[in-house]
Amino acid sequence: MKLVQHLLDKKGRQIFSVGPDDSVLEAIKIMAEKGIGSLVVLQDETLLGILSERDYARKVIIKGRSSETTRVSEIMTEDVLTTSSGQTVNQCMNLMTEKKIRHLPVVEDGVVVGMISIGDLVEAIISDQQEEIEQLEQYISGH
Repeated sequence: MKLVQHLLDKKGRQIFSVGPDDSVLEAIKIMAEKGIGSLVVLQDETLLGILSERDYARKVIIKGRSSETTRVSEIMTEDVLTTSSGQTVNQCMNLMTEKKIRHLPVVEDGVVVGMISIGDLVEAIISDQQEEIEQLEQYISGH
């Protein structure tokens, strides 16, 4: 089974972040430019929270708040679930499914080293299953 490390090796370790005092508008612009659904909120290298499109929809749009004047710290999720590079794809999938989250920061020695999404996990699981099917087909056909 693949580990988070393998996912990061494949997709890269680029981290997109905002600071707690940045405006929500700045954060949403970054998400739109990068085509991503969440950002980690960092102060220096310390993980303070995570901001997702869901946070924006539920805590800004629905409540009629201003994206320009609302600070990231006002709407971010502070109790961030994280994973490490040694966790398996299945362990992360179970956690994300159970907690109904879509993004997991990868933390090593207190520092965010990457981010994985539910899409990354689904892709890895499908890839593993495809490899297993091919191996079984070769075994059955005697090759």
